[in-house]
Amino acid sequence: MSLALYDAIVNPAPGGDGARTLFRRMMNALMDEHLVRGFPPTRHSAVALVRSGDAAERARGLKTLSSVYWRPVYSYLRLRWHRPHEEAADLAQDFFADVVQKELLARFDPSRARLRTYLRVCIDGLVANHDKAASRQKRGGGAPPLPFDFEEEIERLNGTGDSPETLFEKAWGRGVFALALRRLHDECASAGKAQHYALLEQYDLAGERPTYAELAQRFGIAVSDVTNHLFRVRRELRRIVLEVLHELTASDEEFREEARALLGDGAG
Repeated sequence: MSLALYDAIVNPAPGGDGARTLFRRMMNALMDEHLVRGFPPTRHSAVALVRSGDAAERARGLKTLSSVYWRPVYSYLRLRWHRPHEEAADLAQDFFADVVQKELLARFDPSRARLRTYLRVCIDGLVANHDKAASRQKRGGGAPPLPFDFEEEIERLNGTGDSPETLFEKAWGRGVFALALRRLHDECASAGKAQHYALLEQYDLAGERPTYAELAQRFGIAVSDVTNHLFRVRRELRRIVLEVLHELTASDEEFREEARALLGDGAG
């Protein structure tokens, strides 16, 4: 996945919200109730992996959780708890270490709350119990923060007028979508279908959407090939988005609720 595409999703520029553009163009189309209902029952839940007694599985589950939740956690600490960058980054790192070391997910019950809501409450508890005077030792365990201009990002978020809780939800959605796109990019590359991903990138994210004829000329293929490639790569994106949601939920009911939350009208 190109850096420009990834940055447009996770760090949209003012007046050119790439994530919102993608959500509007694609996510409503991705909400296929039949596909959601018919999704294979086998799950590789990151929640279950983090709860596992095997260290390698815990690390794998934490990698998925931190990939999606690092940015929402960091931004929430900045906006809700008004922590400066360095302290917010340290607390975010502490939080992901606590997910494993303190077994935070052992108490998670999907019948009572969504995972993202439960994690946000855990963040509040972490901050409430944090001794500002104590020197903290960075413990690792989470993913490194994605590179972006911290202060510019926080200033932009502050200007939206949304609550920290709402911004946490939106950042979660972008995190899910960004992880799905990274996986789609890698799958297309390994399958020799990089062109399919490039078509998706240029048609569904470009500031000015090109016509199919323009894309056909640009890539040296037939217009019918553009149509077919875009259809297939969008179906693959839909599949991967749902796979990520399966990994981030602990029950089929929670999965369906999160799929509707992300892929319905409120997705963008």
